[in-house]
Amino acid sequence: MEQRHLGRTGLRVSRIGLGTLTWGRDTDEHDAADLLKTFWEAGGSLVDTADVYGDGEAEYLLGRLIEGLVPRRDLVISTKAGSVPDPDRRFDGSRGHLLAALDASLARLGTDYVDVWHIHAFDPDTPMEETLQALDLAVSSGRARYAGVSNFCGWQLAKAATWQLAAPGTRTRLASTQMEYSLLQRGVEREVLPAALDLGIGLLPSSPLGRGVLTGKYRDGLPPDSRGASDHLALFVEPYLDDTASRIVDAVATAADGLAVTPLQVALAWVRDRPGVTAPIVGTRNAQQLSAALSVEALSLPDEICRALDDVSAPVHRYPDHDWSTL
Repeated sequence: MEQRHLGRTGLRVSRIGLGTLTWGRDTDEHDAADLLKTFWEAGGSLVDTADVYGDGEAEYLLGRLIEGLVPRRDLVISTKAGSVPDPDRRFDGSRGHLLAALDASLARLGTDYVDVWHIHAFDPDTPMEETLQALDLAVSSGRARYAGVSNFCGWQLAKAATWQLAAPGTRTRLASTQMEYSLLQRGVEREVLPAALDLGIGLLPSSPLGRGVLTGKYRDGLPPDSRGASDHLALFVEPYLDDTASRIVDAVATAADGLAVTPLQVALAWVRDRPGVTAPIVGTRNAQQLSAALSVEALSLPDEICRALDDVSAPVHRYPDHDWSTL
């Protein structure tokens, strides 16, 4: 699998990442082992998790599989901290919480360091400089090799990255940002992606298959074994089952038929090769689904297909994002 630099750093990662959102909940240890082995044997290195996935079980599962199944040195492990199970405070970006969460993640993972540590989301109740100081302390102490953020909007990302660049050698520059990005969700193109490109921050798209909808599996209803039919993920999928999404999915299916490939491959290749993207993070239930996703490695979409998909999925970006003098 082709390797790419993560943002403007020397760290190289596989251009497809393996997500572990369902590990420890819907994905048991046997299936997780099959997924990790399949990914590693295909040349994959970037494995993404978070301290809240499966209430910590995802990290614990990954930790059990490291060394016993896949050498730690062959993996680039990314985890996140900052989300909390508190109805009154969804995110905690305080220095104390973040550093304690990192220590707990390292214990579950059974490793002395993570390769990339992300702040899971912006906390409006904590000064940003305090949150960012946790990243500096994590890197300077060796507990994290690189740092990034997740789910920061454009101004939040730009402010955080600029703050870190203001004192080179003292503060840790942001290597990456993880955001949802697909043909069904192109909101990052408004401000986040331009900021990331300008500041040398690599984008790690989550849900690159539109929460599974872009595979075409929902074109004729809800498959009983799908996320859209499950009790705890149905609300996650539902926003992408409207008429607008249906038109985009139809266009992806048409492109796939013309190229003699699958809708999954078309949708994943589109987002993988967008400017600024380092590695889409794919989460699958089993090794068969993962192999189908990894088969995109040999596919590059023709320019005319990309333009057609761009047009059918184009978000409305007007003032002030486009040249106001033309409006």
